[in-house]
Amino acid sequence: MTRKELLDLIVSWENLPLLVQEIQTNPEKLKLLFELTFKSNHPKSWRAAYIVDKINDNHPELIDPFIPQIIFSLKTETSSSKKRHYLKLISQHKFSPKHHAFLMDYSLNCFTSAGEPVAIRVHALQILFNISEQEPDLKPELLSVIEHELELHATAGITSRGKKLARMLAKQIARS
Repeated sequence: MTRKELLDLIVSWENLPLLVQEIQTNPEKLKLLFELTFKSNHPKSWRAAYIVDKINDNHPELIDPFIPQIIFSLKTETSSSKKRHYLKLISQHKFSPKHHAFLMDYSLNCFTSAGEPVAIRVHALQILFNISEQEPDLKPELLSVIEHELELHATAGITSRGKKLARMLAKQIARS
């Protein structure tokens, strides 16, 4: 399958389940899919990120090697659809501590921005929590940020995830 063929196929929603199955069966095609999601300005190229997300549901091990590239691509990504999928993927995978500073800053900006779509904010919050699991000194500050956002920019999604993570953080802080 060529890049053009893949682009032609992702234009139609009906093809997406077939593409997911095809790439899961032939993981060597995953590189082409990532190339499309990272380097294409095609209006439907966000669907490549959607397909990656769906592959991750069944085969997260196939996505692991691409996590550093996904993190790097956040620096220039403007599509909220791609950002949503990228942040979700990052939140579900382990990543190197060398990415903590960038991801802390990026995720904090996303989480505290009322202008960002709720899904982006929720995934950014999960990334912040995941980092705090590796860097426990951040837990009190993160708890404070969550409480602040619950007061100022609460939505159903932010309230649900925020309260759950705030309870976990409060228990962890109390134990330490």
